[in-house]
Amino acid sequence: MSAPQPLPDADLLAPDKPATEPARTRRVPAFLRRPGGALGALWLVVVVVGSLTAPLWVPYDVTTQDLANRLALPSADHLLGTDPLGRDLLSRIATAGSLPLLSSALMLVVAFAIGLPLALVAAERPGRTERFISRATEVLLALPATVLLLAVIGIVGNEIPLVMAVFGVLLSAAVYRVMLGVAQSVRQRLYVDAARVDGLGSLRVNVRHVLPAMGTVIAVQGAQLFGIGILVVAGLAFLGFGPGEPAPSWGFMINDASSHLFDGPWLLVPSGLVLALTVVAANELADALAARGGAGAKRRSRKQVRAAAAAAAAAQGESGSEQDAVAQPVPDDAVLAVRDLRVSVVGGPDLVTGVSLTVRRGTVLGLVGESGCGKSMTARSLLGLLPDGVAVSGGSIIFQGTDLVGRPEKELRGYRGSRIALISQEPMVALDPAFSIAAQLTGPIRRHRGVGRGEARTIAAELLRNVGIVDADRILRSYPHQLSGGMAQRVCIALALTGEPDLLVADEPTTALDVTVQAEILSLLRALVRDTGLSVVLVTHDLGVVADLCDDVAVMYAGEVVEAGATAGVLDEPRHPYTMALLGADPHVPDGEPVPERLASIAGTVPSPGTWPEGCRFAGRCLFATDACRTPFPTVPAHGGGLVRCVRVEDLALHQISWTPEEAGAETATTAGGAR
Repeated sequence: MSAPQPLPDADLLAPDKPATEPARTRRVPAFLRRPGGALGALWLVVVVVGSLTAPLWVPYDVTTQDLANRLALPSADHLLGTDPLGRDLLSRIATAGSLPLLSSALMLVVAFAIGLPLALVAAERPGRTERFISRATEVLLALPATVLLLAVIGIVGNEIPLVMAVFGVLLSAAVYRVMLGVAQSVRQRLYVDAARVDGLGSLRVNVRHVLPAMGTVIAVQGAQLFGIGILVVAGLAFLGFGPGEPAPSWGFMINDASSHLFDGPWLLVPSGLVLALTVVAANELADALAARGGAGAKRRSRKQVRAAAAAAAAAQGESGSEQDAVAQPVPDDAVLAVRDLRVSVVGGPDLVTGVSLTVRRGTVLGLVGESGCGKSMTARSLLGLLPDGVAVSGGSIIFQGTDLVGRPEKELRGYRGSRIALISQEPMVALDPAFSIAAQLTGPIRRHRGVGRGEARTIAAELLRNVGIVDADRILRSYPHQLSGGMAQRVCIALALTGEPDLLVADEPTTALDVTVQAEILSLLRALVRDTGLSVVLVTHDLGVVADLCDDVAVMYAGEVVEAGATAGVLDEPRHPYTMALLGADPHVPDGEPVPERLASIAGTVPSPGTWPEGCRFAGRCLFATDACRTPFPTVPAHGGGLVRCVRVEDLALHQISWTPEEAGAETATTAGGAR
């Protein structure tokens, strides 16, 4: 199997880009758009350049004394004043900067040269190798660093670069511990598995996929450790373990200034301020890098996914599933219209393909299917909340006339909460245990509705009463751990309603609740839809919930919709074998019908992304599959405006086949080519 090809530049794939369009200017990196990051980077550049080039521009030699101007204040001759021997402070501070900067850089190189490769090896081999490396690094962490450094100084003398190299060896254990967790997390991502399946060796997987994903953490840790290294060098010089006189050093200059606090207090200001600002600048730069890490990685991932999707479309043309995804008009009463949605992993397979859905105003659309069918990925793509490394790579998500695909994160934040809201399946995870319910409700209310604190609390109490909580004032004073599961889910629904949204995405909102509370929550959602005109996208495994609450339903399997339409039509007259199988395996039995001795079952599991077969993706588990099912075919209209993705729809309907092994065996025995 060949290695994956490099992703083309997205700008080269734009079909309508004029030939005369001027080249885009490169955007400023995100961390430099933060004041702390910009100022920190600027100061570090000034200090590094100024220190390394000091011999070329300093006004005085660092050893030149002017005893007539001892402890002088800043003047035109000496911009930062002079020291107790009349030496120019500016010249000495600038010249002294090269030692801590270069020594700290050497410490970083040694620490990461040891810790980072060990972390990559341990993450790749989690058994005995990881345990051995971790125990060895724990020994390094247990060693007293200060004592060891003083011992090294006793052996090699005041050779600060060598001392800092030894310190880098000690720090490599801490670097390893941080990087191991990050590398283990990255190696669990699907695109890393896809690269390994595609035949990439260990080194290429680490270089091309794992290390780039760790880039932000490496930069943050490097900036922080750089500041620590500067403090260590200055501290050693302060204690007398630095360059001997008359060579300048920041630590010795601070030590010298501390003995002149009464007769020359200004002496401490220049050297102390330069050291403090350099350390603070390194930490501010680290904070800025950490703040832009998640969003920046996600933007890069989305750009790469869109480029890959465009390249695949240009090379392969339209596939069978894309050809039948004809342009569907958006109804006038549609709140949401999803058309030919595709969600992909960077450098890996598609997770969702060709999904088209319509949610009308004041209705509930159910997404149903087994785990791994793409329901949650589809639902979370509506809010732009896909995991890192996963992005929408094709199609459109039209919400109230606006296509949300490709919108910047800042613009999507204007939709989340105020126009599209989310209810998660784990209420205790959705609520922050450190804050009261009042704090968690009034904050979004004030942000979305622009009201004061008192009015926000009144609205919060009213929302709690609207979701069936009688003692709203007591709940507002409570914390999440003081609530039951059903009460916490009601609070989550109230939280979703704080921005008065038009669309509610409910990702299995009753999964973690018992049967009685499930019924109460479903009744609450039904009342909200009826009374407020709210539209809901409901992700669920439970066909009983679909029958009870949903107006329309879309059955998903292996990343695509296999059957969709009005709920009554799909559940009463299922046309796709997968829908039949789900209904046959459902334990709910209508009144008056006998209870079957054994529920129908579906052999096998949902195929993983990247292993989907040609044609029908359910064919490998279907009782009625023939050779025709394994070639591309178009969808078929069904259920009065819905669809079904099956090549044998007419055959199954003609023979009135249901999902039972007995009927399937009889049918396949009498149908030409029916043997599997």
